Amino acid sequence: MPNWTDPQITVPPSTTTGTRPILLDAGLRSYMRSIYNYMASGVLLTGIVALLFASSGYAQKAMMTPLRYVIILAPLGFVMALSFGISRLKTSTAKALFWAFAVAMGLSLSTIFLVYTGTSIAQTFFATAAAFAGLSLLGYTTKKDLSVFGTFLIMGVVGLIVAMLINLVLQSTALQLAISIIGVLLFAALTAYDTQKIKDIYFQAQSSQFVEKSVVMGALTLYLDFINMFTLLLQLMGNRR
Repeated sequence: MPNWTDPQITVPPSTTTGTRPILLDAGLRSYMRSIYNYMASGVLLTGIVALLFASSGYAQKAMMTPLRYVIILAPLGFVMALSFGISRLKTSTAKALFWAFAVAMGLSLSTIFLVYTGTSIAQTFFATAAAFAGLSLLGYTTKKDLSVFGTFLIMGVVGLIVAMLINLVLQSTALQLAISIIGVLLFAALTAYDTQKIKDIYFQAQSSQFVEKSVVMGALTLYLDFINMFTLLLQLMGNRR
């Protein structure tokens, strides 16, 4: 859940007269549509790269060499570059980094095609897509302020990462099951939370340049929620080869 709020943004004066609310509503729909389009295109690009890399045979070979560490860690590098450098990056550079990240994630996720059957991957993907759509819609339409859950969700992500690192040593099946179940629920909640947060960012942004950057960062945030929910759900639902 990247922290990408621009410190230079100020909240515009609220207004309830004239055509301003109508314009804001139309602008918000366009803004969210752009984010969803970027996010969906990124997921599609990741899937294509993952499938091609796995079917070529290079994925299996690469994972048997030290190159696997580069493939696994590269996506994290792109996320950090975007999250911490967005205020200094040009919009075109931010977009390029997002597409590069999607490709890097495709290379990293190619191993799922070596571990799980194609049918179970497809079933899990569509189940995740349906859940994501419903949860994101909830975050977009709800009147309840979800920001109160922010600290709890961040602590949950940190705890989940710690548990994953511990299980790299323990290799516990029971712990892995718990991680998968809790992780799915956690990223489901984050999908609704992040959607509302992205919506709020739009109303705070006055700079058209930052609005364009926030589209990229919003897409990245929802992309990460989707991919994490998908991979964790695959560990629960997937049939191994």
